[in-house]
Amino acid sequence: MIVPDFSSRFKENVQKNWYKFSRNKLSVIGLAIVLAVILTALLAPFIAPYPEHAGKFVDYQNANLAPSAKYLCGTDVIGRDILSRIIFSFRGALFMALVVLAIAVPVGVLLGLLAGYFKGTWIDTVIMRITDIFLAVPPLLLALAIAAVLEPNLTNAMIAVTVMWWPWYTRMVYGMASSLRNEYFVIGADLIGAGRGHILFKEVLPNCLSPIFTKMALDVGWVILIGASLSFVGLGEQPPTPSLGQMVSDGSRYMPDSWWMTIFPSLAIVLIILGFNLLGDGVRDMLAKGEKGNE
Repeated sequence: MIVPDFSSRFKENVQKNWYKFSRNKLSVIGLAIVLAVILTALLAPFIAPYPEHAGKFVDYQNANLAPSAKYLCGTDVIGRDILSRIIFSFRGALFMALVVLAIAVPVGVLLGLLAGYFKGTWIDTVIMRITDIFLAVPPLLLALAIAAVLEPNLTNAMIAVTVMWWPWYTRMVYGMASSLRNEYFVIGADLIGAGRGHILFKEVLPNCLSPIFTKMALDVGWVILIGASLSFVGLGEQPPTPSLGQMVSDGSRYMPDSWWMTIFPSLAIVLIILGFNLLGDGVRDMLAKGEKGNE
């Protein structure tokens, strides 16, 4: 009896996927940026030059200082180090993206699977009409409306973004599930008596995972951008907790003289979005069927 060598097979798959991912050098750069942001957020108390500046701290003697060797990104109007606050703000930004996608993706995928598999039935009609209603409203406007009704804080900001995010996954999975329901392997599973759950999660869902993972990687940056937009108008994290959007908003009142208060937090937002977008491109290439090198 021959026992399959699962470790060698796993290693081979990892090497193959890494080869496909690394063919795009920009994706490797994106991965490096994402890892750097994540590590910076996790190690913020040890990396930040002045960790105490991320909380209730005032130092008017060093207020409104331009970038220098002591304060690489300058200080704000009450003397807090901009760089330290940017580093700590990564925590809230990544936490929001994690929570929003952890809720929106399963909900959207499940609804999309149900609507796609039961296409033409009342289940399809109800789910997709509700989805269309949400998609008809501009996402940022919907998030602002929901957040404005709730008390302004990080939790409610995440609720607002989650409510506007799941329909995109429902619409995407709906299209794929509608097509897959007519494939021979799905029809065959139905004919041999497989349950609905088995068909949905063992037959249909695995064939939808590549686009889902790609979209998730791309969405992290955009969730962070929406969260920053809510913070910019005062509907996200509240002071003294550092937030990229709030820092941009506060600094914009002192432009162009104190440009560093706005420019550096804005560059941090751009860096995060760029990193996750490049990573998403690499994930798409890695999960694509077939290798370009063999075509």
